[in-house]
Amino acid sequence: MERSVEKTSSRILEILALKGKVTESGAMTSRCSDHELDEEVYRARHPWSIYQVPFADMQKAVDRLRAELPKEGWEIVKDGVDGSAGKSPQIIAESKGAEFAIDVRLYKASEVGNAPDLLKVSVESACYRAK
Repeated sequence: MERSVEKTSSRILEILALKGKVTESGAMTSRCSDHELDEEVYRARHPWSIYQVPFADMQKAVDRLRAELPKEGWEIVKDGVDGSAGKSPQIIAESKGAEFAIDVRLYKASEVGNAPDLLKVSVESACYRAK
């Protein structure tokens, strides 16, 4: 399942078409919290970010994602702002069969903590049984 999540992440990166630095992290699994511990039900998750790209380019990339996801069988279930103090733009979408969900957030640079402009993406699978 990790490989499928990483493949989905790669496709999202292709759609964004940004030339910047991408954090290097692989997919990881964790237990689904709404199941009993002995059930061995997991989900795979792949969080990553793009930075060192002009904010305006990131905004255009998010617009591209907004236009392309539905063409590829994704349903955008939220397109607005997140709950942070900065009210960052956020898109949440689910794949056609709800096997995957993505959460994309665009953060403007902040002098607090010296945070750069950042496009944060998280791809996660639906819960699945290990056996």
